[in-house]
Amino acid sequence: MSAIKQTSVPVFSDSVAAPFSGVSRLSARTLGFYLALGAALTFFALPIVWMAGIAFTPSGEYVSDSLSLLPAHPTLAHFEALWRDGFPGRLANTLIVAVGATLLALSLGFLASYALVRFRFPRRLDHAFLLLVLVIKMMPPIVVAIPLFQLLKGLGLLDSKLGLILVYQVYTLPFCIWMLLSFVRDVPLSLEEAASLEGAGLLRRLWHIVLPLCGPGLAATFIFTLIMAWNEFLFALLYLSTPSHFTLPLYVSNFITENETFWGQLMGIGLLSSLPMLLMAGYVQRYLLRGFAMQMK
Repeated sequence: MSAIKQTSVPVFSDSVAAPFSGVSRLSARTLGFYLALGAALTFFALPIVWMAGIAFTPSGEYVSDSLSLLPAHPTLAHFEALWRDGFPGRLANTLIVAVGATLLALSLGFLASYALVRFRFPRRLDHAFLLLVLVIKMMPPIVVAIPLFQLLKGLGLLDSKLGLILVYQVYTLPFCIWMLLSFVRDVPLSLEEAASLEGAGLLRRLWHIVLPLCGPGLAATFIFTLIMAWNEFLFALLYLSTPSHFTLPLYVSNFITENETFWGQLMGIGLLSSLPMLLMAGYVQRYLLRGFAMQMK
């Protein structure tokens, strides 16, 4: 009996300890992952929390020596000042210009990408066009500032939202072309050939086959292009002169003067101007993830 006990105890302990050791390793790995995720979220969320705290802090409180993320006496005075100063009009200008420039660049970029993928251009011409697009994308915007100024002046589009939409194509259109190329290449040619045998024309194939399959890529490209147009400052500074036509990046610069920086209004407009982008990015998050997955393929 004693021999049986001595042989059975080690076997029983090994069989029980093996699953628990795997669980402990898995729990440690999961705990480490969540700790790293929490640290990353804290690092990226801290500036946003600080900006929101200053936006609701009275002017005399955020210049004190004490460090605090949340205001002791919250106030809406900074937001009321922005409303009286015409913030809604500047927000509307930015929406019109950014969305208009993005939609125009996305439409032209999609057609150009489809043509480069499906149509048989001479190889040198194909490569020369892509190289030209890349050079334009990498070129500093200030290089073309004077020619664009003369062009807008000749067309009578200076100090107008339409002129700004057209000017933004200098850097949004090349970005859309390069980003959409891989998504259009992933669309199987056999689907279009089958639809063509059924009598579907080019526009019908684009609308019913290519566009739905490129949906995640179009959504991802739309968001990134919209962010570029939303934050653009140089062209708006050069080609807009009427304060009522200002976009938000140009309007923000008014709160930084030689004598004083209006931190409350500055943080308030930063918070309000970032909310539309955050909401839109959150709404199309699943399309962004699918677009990234297709891009990595």
